[in-house]
Amino acid sequence: MDIIKELLAELESEGAITRKMLALVPEDRFDWAPHRKSMTLIQLATHLAEIPSWYTLAVDQDELDFNEGAYQPTSITSNAELMALFEKSYRSGKNALRRLSEALLDKPWIMRGGEAVYLDTTKYGMVRHAFSQTIHHRAQLGVFLRLLDIPIPGSYGPSADEMGSE
Repeated sequence: MDIIKELLAELESEGAITRKMLALVPEDRFDWAPHRKSMTLIQLATHLAEIPSWYTLAVDQDELDFNEGAYQPTSITSNAELMALFEKSYRSGKNALRRLSEALLDKPWIMRGGEAVYLDTTKYGMVRHAFSQTIHHRAQLGVFLRLLDIPIPGSYGPSADEMGSE
């Protein structure tokens, strides 16, 4: 089995689903959140749009320390900007996976905040983690959109909206 080829195929599939969901994010509801502890719609959508760039982190770095960097989420003011961010992140992640050799998949990779370790895995584990994060946050976005009464597309088959369910 060619693991890199399989990861690239998965990225393409998950990217297509994510692209459909992000396209539905309404600009007039960017500041909406379903609960005071929830991210706003635009915070969630921006995070989801940035996740494919995590493959670049997995490939090009051995560690991410949130206390060391000056990470700031991209400021998004329109759906067009959101989609452009996703496409940029997607291209970056896809190019990184193409550069990844199978020999490096077992190399250790750590996500931390100073001394606090959040994830201690391998480069392959970090890639899998990014896929899981995409699926998790895309599902959250689907709930947000549903609560806004926006019909949602199916992910791994037709959605209730596509099937005409009430």
